[in-house]
Amino acid sequence: MLYSMTGFGRAEAIVNHRQIVAELKALNGKQFDLSAKLPPILRSWELDIRSLLSGLLVRGTVDLTISVKQEGASKPMVVNTDLALFYYQGMKQIAERTGIPEDNVLSTLMRMPEVVAADQDVLPEEEWQHVRAVIISAAEDLMQHRLQEGEALLRDISARISNIEALHNKVAPFEAERIERVRARITNMLEEMIGSDKVDTNRLEQEMIYYLERMDFSEEKTRLSQHCTYFHTIIRENDLAIGRKLNFVLQEIGREINTLGSKANHADIQQIVINMKDELEKAKEQVLNIL
Repeated sequence: MLYSMTGFGRAEAIVNHRQIVAELKALNGKQFDLSAKLPPILRSWELDIRSLLSGLLVRGTVDLTISVKQEGASKPMVVNTDLALFYYQGMKQIAERTGIPEDNVLSTLMRMPEVVAADQDVLPEEEWQHVRAVIISAAEDLMQHRLQEGEALLRDISARISNIEALHNKVAPFEAERIERVRARITNMLEEMIGSDKVDTNRLEQEMIYYLERMDFSEEKTRLSQHCTYFHTIIRENDLAIGRKLNFVLQEIGREINTLGSKANHADIQQIVINMKDELEKAKEQVLNIL
């Protein structure tokens, strides 16, 4: 089971004549980073919301928007009387100086900024529990979206690692040829430099063994195969967040591929290594999207 880092979730409900709508959007992020747009009535619950979503969404850059709309006539309103009187005094002075009649001054006052506003009370505990349930539903919707995208990531990344394993198997046919080429090249160089009759065969074999041991990459091949197998195992674990673990395994796979390339000393093997690196980079790009 694999979850993508990205996703979208939405949920809504009616709570005590209030329509609560919660929307969540998640993008890639190393840690959990929440940007919340909350109405004033929910400001006192912001820390609870952050703690709740941190546990549900694990990590990622998350945008949360919650809107609270009051239904019809039940919408509580307050009038800022002091501010209205302040505006009225100013209007009255202007009217007196200009001789403009004070008709419809009340309707004008009611349209002035912040004279009439919704009652920004604090959401009570009982209603908060209902809002909390809406947020949880939105998070579950987002996680379902993450899971759907994760299935596509699973197929792609598994194919990349399988391609690396297939390329790994193509190295074997060139190994014997590679050793013989090195042996022949060194022998020819010595014969050209000092003559074939002066070559100490025993010393040459000792030096050849030492040189070929340094070129040996059988251990790297074994570890590369083990890391790929381990990657396939991890990616199918029933774990919520495995992105970091997969990234660590890819680093180990990359280390073995690089060592294999540095020891190759063979054009065909070098080409295989280049193709391995290409598949690895594509896998790394996709793992960045995994939760």
